[in-house]
Amino acid sequence: MPKMKSHSGMKKRVKITGSGKIVRQKTGKRHNLEKKPSTMTRRMSGTVEVSPADKPRIKKLLGR
Repeated sequence: MPKMKSHSGMKKRVKITGSGKIVRQKTGKRHNLEKKPSTMTRRMSGTVEVSPADKPRIKKLLGR
């Protein structure tokens, strides 16, 4: 049986921390930023932990 390939798109979207958490960027900070209030763009910066419902699917795509 050959090795499972990890999903290269998912590799670019999430990071796994040293403690094993899966973190992602917040959505909505790519375009149309002139229309959005600066409070919203500040809220969209930074990373958040992936929801528990999505963790098994992401781990499968990453080959873990």
